[in-house]
Amino acid sequence: MPTHKTGSRAETRQIRHWGQSALPIGLNQNNTSSGIRLSICPESARACTQNTAKGMQAITGLRVAIVSLSTTYRGSNRAPTVESHDDAQDGLGCHKDCLLAEKRILHSKDNTEFRKMEEDEIEMMRQYSESPRSSSRTPRNKPPPNQAPQDTIKQFWNQFNTRYPGKIFTILPNNPYARSKVAQQPTGVIQGSDAARSYEQARKECEIAVERIVKECERINQRYSDPHFDIEFDLKTGKRNCLDGLAEENMEMRPRGVKRVTDIFEHPQFYINGPTAGDVRQGRDGDCWLMAALCTMGNKQGLIDRLCVARNEKVGVYGFVFYRDGEWQQFIIDDKLYLRAADYDESIEERPIWDDISRKDTEEEYRKVWQTGSRALYFAQCSDDNETWLPLLEKAYAKAHGDYTAIEGGFVGEAIEDLTGGVTSEILSTNILDKDKFWKEELMNVNKQFLFGCATGIFSNWLDPKYRGPPRERKGISEGHSYSIMEAKEINGVRLLRLRNPWGKKEWSGAWSDGSEEWTPEWMKLLNHKFGNDGVFWISYDDLLKKYQHFDRTRLFGPEWTLTQQWMSLNVPWSADYAYEKFVIEISSTSPVVVVLSQLDTRYFRGLEGEYDFTLQFRLQKEGEEDYIVRSSTNYMMSRSVNTDITLDAGRYCVLVKVTAYRRKNADNPEDVVRRTASSRREKLVQMGLSYDLAHTKGLTLETEAEKKEREEREERQRFLERQKLRDQTMKKLQQQHIREKKIQARRERMMKRERLREAVEAGQHFPAESEDDAEDEELTPRVGHDQDKLDQMISTRNGNGLQPTTRRARVSSRPIRPMLRTDYPKTSANHYQEMMELLQDFEFDSDLDMPPEHSPAHPSPSSTASFPGPPPPNRGAGGDGSVNPWNAVCVVGLKVFSKDPELKLQVVRPGCYDGEAALDRDDPAVSATFETRSSFFFKG
Repeated sequence: MPTHKTGSRAETRQIRHWGQSALPIGLNQNNTSSGIRLSICPESARACTQNTAKGMQAITGLRVAIVSLSTTYRGSNRAPTVESHDDAQDGLGCHKDCLLAEKRILHSKDNTEFRKMEEDEIEMMRQYSESPRSSSRTPRNKPPPNQAPQDTIKQFWNQFNTRYPGKIFTILPNNPYARSKVAQQPTGVIQGSDAARSYEQARKECEIAVERIVKECERINQRYSDPHFDIEFDLKTGKRNCLDGLAEENMEMRPRGVKRVTDIFEHPQFYINGPTAGDVRQGRDGDCWLMAALCTMGNKQGLIDRLCVARNEKVGVYGFVFYRDGEWQQFIIDDKLYLRAADYDESIEERPIWDDISRKDTEEEYRKVWQTGSRALYFAQCSDDNETWLPLLEKAYAKAHGDYTAIEGGFVGEAIEDLTGGVTSEILSTNILDKDKFWKEELMNVNKQFLFGCATGIFSNWLDPKYRGPPRERKGISEGHSYSIMEAKEINGVRLLRLRNPWGKKEWSGAWSDGSEEWTPEWMKLLNHKFGNDGVFWISYDDLLKKYQHFDRTRLFGPEWTLTQQWMSLNVPWSADYAYEKFVIEISSTSPVVVVLSQLDTRYFRGLEGEYDFTLQFRLQKEGEEDYIVRSSTNYMMSRSVNTDITLDAGRYCVLVKVTAYRRKNADNPEDVVRRTASSRREKLVQMGLSYDLAHTKGLTLETEAEKKEREEREERQRFLERQKLRDQTMKKLQQQHIREKKIQARRERMMKRERLREAVEAGQHFPAESEDDAEDEELTPRVGHDQDKLDQMISTRNGNGLQPTTRRARVSSRPIRPMLRTDYPKTSANHYQEMMELLQDFEFDSDLDMPPEHSPAHPSPSSTASFPGPPPPNRGAGGDGSVNPWNAVCVVGLKVFSKDPELKLQVVRPGCYDGEAALDRDDPAVSATFETRSSFFFKG
C-alpha cells in the first residue's frame, strides 16, 4: 500500500477511500509551496481492469479524493497534485480525458450497474460536502489546518484587538465650546499654582453670570426660569429629561407637581442659623451618599457656605460651584422645586378624597397641607419648614450631572471631593493594621484634617444576588446605606464616635444607643447628648469596626498647598501592564506631596460612558532608579481615583501608570446611543453630549514641537516599512508567476512528446528510450527513478532553507508502448472500460496549473487573514476582522500633585518608539478579563 510522507520523515498509514472504491492512492505532502501530489499505484489500477464495476468504483474514489484535497487546501499555499505512474508508458495527463472515458462507460449498452453507482456517488459526494470534516470553513474552536498552535494563538489575539484603536472625543457636531476648551489645555511642562485658584476663578465667573441674569430679569420684569433645566415644563410635557438618564427611564421617581420657592414656603430663607448637619433630611432620591457628605461638611464651619457663591432670592436665581475632574465649575439654577402632591386644580387622586369633607376654603387648606413647607418637597428637604439651601443645592448638583437619576448611588468620599476639592482614600476595616494608630492619627482628626464617611453591607447579598427587597439591618444600621462620622471622643479610656443617618431617623440599637444601659447623667452631660429619633447616635470604636466595613477618608487642603495637574489618553490593552507613557515630576525642594491619579467622572455623562470600566494604579520612582518608592493604595470599591501621600526630596520622579479595563456585559457604545436617541431625545442628547465633549477635551492635549517631530519621524519609518513589505509581496508574486510559466512550458513539451509517441505507436514503430537530454526541467521537478519498490518514496535535496521535496513524474521505458486511446475496440462495455483504465493510468493533476487562482487578500499576513466563523453583527466589529466585538479600551487619565513646593513642575512623557519593555508588576501579575463584569457597590440609601 502507498505511504504518507511529510518532508523527510516518513509516516506510513493506509489511505482509506470513500464508498467501496478499492483504488489505493498515495499522498505526498510537504511543507513548501510546491503543492500536494496524489499518486495512483499503477499495478492497482491495472488490477481493476479485470472487474468493470471495480474500475468504476476506482474512478469514484479518485474524484472524491480530488474534491477532498481541493477543499482541504483551498485558500492555503499548498494544493493537491494528482498523477498516475507506469513503468511502461506515460499518461496523457489531462483530467478531461478521464471524465470522457467515464462518460463512454456510462453510455454503453450494459450500463445499469454504472448508473446505479453514479447515483451512489452523487449521494456520497453530497454527504461528504455537508459533513463537518469537508467544510471549507474552519470549525468553531478548532485551529485551521496547516497552522502551528502558536500561530493560532497569535491569530486569535490579532483578531481580538481592533485594527482601529481610538476613542470618541466629541459627540456633538462642530462643538465650538469643545474646540475653545482644547485650545486652552496646557501642554509641555506645567508649573504648579495655588490650589484655590480654580475656585476663585469659577466663583468670579458665577457671580458675573448671576448678576447679568438679575439685570435682565429686572428689565423684563420676570422671575428667572432656567432654559436648560426647566423642571416644570419638562415634567408636565412628559419629557422627563431632568429626571431620567439618557439610556434609561427611572419610573420610581414620580413627583406630582412643581412650584417656586416663594409659592412653597411661607417665609423662605436660604440659611437659618447657618447650614448644619442637623438640617439634612434625605428625600425620595437614592442620594444618601450626597446627604451624608453634607452632614459631614456641616460639622466644619464654612465648607457648605462656599458652594453657593451668588444668589438673588427675589429674582429666583442661584449660582453654585462644584469640583469636577480637577477644576471648579459653575452651575446656575432657578428656584423651582418638585412637590409630592399635584396642584389642587390639576390633581386627580387627592382632590376627590379631599373634597369629601366640607371645608371653609377647600383649595387653600389643600395647599397648606400638601404644598407648603419643607415637608411638601419630593426630594431633599431641610428640617426647618422655611429653610431652602438643601433642596436648591441638591437640584444644582443634579443639573451638573444631567438629571436626578444620575446622582443615585455613590460613595460619601466622592461627594465630599465634589464639594470641597479634597482627595479621598478608601479604607476597609478588615485591612487596618494598627487600630490604635488609626484611632489616634486618623479618626481623632475628623473635622480638622480629614472628613469621614462610612457604610456597611458591601457583600450582604453575595449569597443571594437576585435579592431586591428593602435593605437589611444590623442592629438598626441599614446595609448599603451611607453614614457620616461627625465627632470622635476618648473620655476616661472609652472611645466613642457620633454618627448621623441622613434619613434623619432610624438609629443604632446596640451599646451606647439611645436608652441603653451605658448612659448615665454624667455621660449625657459629658457628650452633650439628648435622646430622640433624629438619626444621631453614639457608638463605641470597637462596634464601629465590627459593624461598618467601608470608610471614606477625605483629606482637605488649605491655602498653603499648590496644585499641578496634567491629563492624557491611554490605549488600554487586555493584558494590563504599566503603560509606556508616564508622568515626570520635578521638585525643587523637600516637600510633602499627595499624588492622585484620576479618570474622568462618567457620572456627568451617564449613558455615553461606553462599554468599559477602568481601575487605576501607579508607582512613584526616582528617575534613573529601577525600584519604586511608593505605590498607590488599592481601592476595591472606588475606581474614580487612587492616591498616595509622601514627603519627597528635591529631584526628578517618574510616575508609571497601570490601567486595567473590564468590559461591561450588554453595555452600549456611545455611537449606538447617539444613533438611537438622536431623533427621539434630541434635547437630552445635546445636554449630555456637551458635558461629554467638555470632559474629553482633557484627553486632546496639543502636541509640543518635540512630540510633533518625533511623530513625523515615526510615521516616516512606518511608511518605509510598508513600502518594503509591498516590494517583498510584489517580488513573491512575480516569482510565483515565473514558476507557473515554467510549469506551463514543461506541460506543453510533455504533451508534444506524448503526441509524437502516439503517432509512433499508430505507425507500428518502437520509440527509443528517453535520454538524459530529454529529461524534465530539473529546476522545477528533480528527476525520480522508476523502481516500483521506491514508487512512494521522495527524493529531497537540501538548500539554504531546509528540505525541498520533489514531485514524481512518469518516465518512458524502452519497451513497446501500447496505444493511449485505441479506436478499433468493439463497442462493448469491456472495451470501453479498457480504454478508460488506460486513460486513468495517464491521469495528471497539478495544483499550480489546474486549481482556480487564489485572490490576493487585503492583508497578506496569514495570522491576520484567517477569521473565525460567524459574521460580525451590525455596527460591531469595527476592526473588520470577523471577531464579534474587538477590544478597544481607551481611558483618559490625569495626574494631580498637591504639594507645598510652588516651583513643582509636571509633564507627560510619550516615548516615540515602543521598543522597550514596560515595567512589570512583580507583586501582581497582569490580569484582566474580556467579558468580566465588575460589580458596582454604590450606597443608595
